[in-house]
Amino acid sequence: VRWCLAKIFADGAFRLLKIAERWFERRVLGGGITHLIEPHVHPFLRCNIWHIRGRHADLLIDTGLGVASLKDEIEDLVDKPVIAAATHIHYDHVGSLHEFEHRLVHHAEAGRMVDYHEFAWLRMRDFPSEYQSELIMDGFDEALVNAAPDAAFRLDDYFVQSTTVTRVLDEADVVDLGNRHFEVLHLPGHSPGSIGLFEHETGTLFSGDALYDGLLLDQLPDSDIEAYINTMKRLRDLPVNICHGGHEPSFGRKRMIELIDDYLAHRDP
Repeated sequence: VRWCLAKIFADGAFRLLKIAERWFERRVLGGGITHLIEPHVHPFLRCNIWHIRGRHADLLIDTGLGVASLKDEIEDLVDKPVIAAATHIHYDHVGSLHEFEHRLVHHAEAGRMVDYHEFAWLRMRDFPSEYQSELIMDGFDEALVNAAPDAAFRLDDYFVQSTTVTRVLDEADVVDLGNRHFEVLHLPGHSPGSIGLFEHETGTLFSGDALYDGLLLDQLPDSDIEAYINTMKRLRDLPVNICHGGHEPSFGRKRMIELIDDYLAHRDP
């Protein structure tokens, strides 16, 4: 095993990060969709990255932490322009956005990418104390990565590169791949500019962090519970067959309704 020279300092001692043989894992789902994750990232930050093949362009939904090059990772998957759409601008979703020529973000958050100053933490101690105990799990006790992508990686050097957005998205806009069309749904609540991308023909929803099969975060600094309730009510009426969330495994309509109803029972009894 090779070890990274980047050191984690914890409990008065230095420890080393191993260097991962591969930073990304991928799974072909069929229907032109490839699912990518960063397996050495803590589940709290392990964003789902979706590559959708199109006739005239490919769509990339979210781009992970950016500690390793996503553009290089998908080089063998693409032979046409890549449209990179961010479901929102939290750092686990936009780390590699700058690598792509076509960059799409909702208007409520697009301006914040130009000079990126959102929180972007890879150490547990940087999180508020109420979060820290929840983050500790096997393989992760100080850093939110348990390996390094290469020997040059340094936890303290991590940041999200600022970039300009090349297309500002709004409700009902369409991302056109030639043979596939994804409608932009504004789904605020988790963040002001959270979006989903919905393919009406197949009933496929890419929901970002608005909806996934896990603990939904609605008390972050720019969250809005009232808006989240309205988003959930809207999603409940949407003819979704399969939902690919920003984290955790994908799920069908029955599970989608269960997740929505659980949220509404908690927040809108």
